[in-house]
Amino acid sequence: MDIKGTARLDRKTKNLIGRLKPGDIAVIHHEDLDEVAGKALAAARVRAVINAGCFISGKYPNLGPQALVEAGVLLVDEVGRELPEKVQEGEELRITREGDIYAGSTWIARGNVLSREEVRRKMAETREKLGIILDSFVQNTLEYAQKERGLVLGEVQIPQVDTRFRGRHTLIVVRGKNYREDLKAIKVYIEEVRPVLVGVDGGADALAEFGYKPDLIIGDMDSVSDRALKCGAEIVVHAYPDGRAPGFNRIGQLGLQGKVFPATGTSEDIAMLLAYEMGAELIVAVGTHSNMIDFLEKGRKGMASTFLVRLKVGSILVDAKGVSRLYSQKFRFRHLAQMVGAALVPLAFVVWLAPSTRYLLRLAYLHVKILLGL
Repeated sequence: MDIKGTARLDRKTKNLIGRLKPGDIAVIHHEDLDEVAGKALAAARVRAVINAGCFISGKYPNLGPQALVEAGVLLVDEVGRELPEKVQEGEELRITREGDIYAGSTWIARGNVLSREEVRRKMAETREKLGIILDSFVQNTLEYAQKERGLVLGEVQIPQVDTRFRGRHTLIVVRGKNYREDLKAIKVYIEEVRPVLVGVDGGADALAEFGYKPDLIIGDMDSVSDRALKCGAEIVVHAYPDGRAPGFNRIGQLGLQGKVFPATGTSEDIAMLLAYEMGAELIVAVGTHSNMIDFLEKGRKGMASTFLVRLKVGSILVDAKGVSRLYSQKFRFRHLAQMVGAALVPLAFVVWLAPSTRYLLRLAYLHVKILLGL
């Protein structure tokens, strides 16, 4: 059966997510769709995703396509780079079972339809090559660690910020895998300890999503909303080592002030480094990238800066990734029965020991016997 829906397109998948409505057809150009993007598209309940690039190239086992096919979303890829130029935002599209794409009655492209079995097969093939990928990843990490060691040797100029970190806990939030589950899991911690709240780019929106206002926003400003930037948080723009900071132009256009932090590495790395150098007592990380697959999904061939920064801040760093899984056991009926039973034991003793209560219970017992003719 053909699939029909309204076209929504953007060259950056993360910019597209907020515009999607249930039943839409997302048109993207996203080689090796990552898990975060895949889950976000699935959560938007799109009917199909058309990819100008390849969903699974075989470079590494990316989990985005799997998240989509498991949600029942039709996948069509390798339709060609020119497709976004042939499709208009809001246009009605039709996709056939063979992968032909029509705008109205006009044929515009043809791609490969990926079934659930095809996705599983490609993923299995990619996992078989994981050893080779790991060798290359480790080699790149060590090579760049030599070049970026200045991050932890005091060769990087840390900006002086107004936010007070010294002697306080700091929560650094990246809008990465399982950030929602982890924020829910540490909700009590946030409300009781009241740590410094740092949003790394879109992590500021993640905090706002849960009703929290970030104290500081840090990053290259490419994935944080205008609304989050205008919330009153202090802003630190991640710049290239030579001082160029494209994100600073956006800050100026919004009429906001900010500081610049020139450094190699990722924005979450320099967020941890900033908190550490400013005297944070404990750093709690949510949604951060911490393994090879995370970094390959971000298009990085190594994790030198992350490796170095974690060596430096490791004594005060707690990674909240996966905390939700630790406390996500299903609640069973027997648990409720056990709690009720435990609560009734002391209540029964109180009732039995009170003379007036025993008298009332005996009267009720005799009344029942009379009614039943016993």
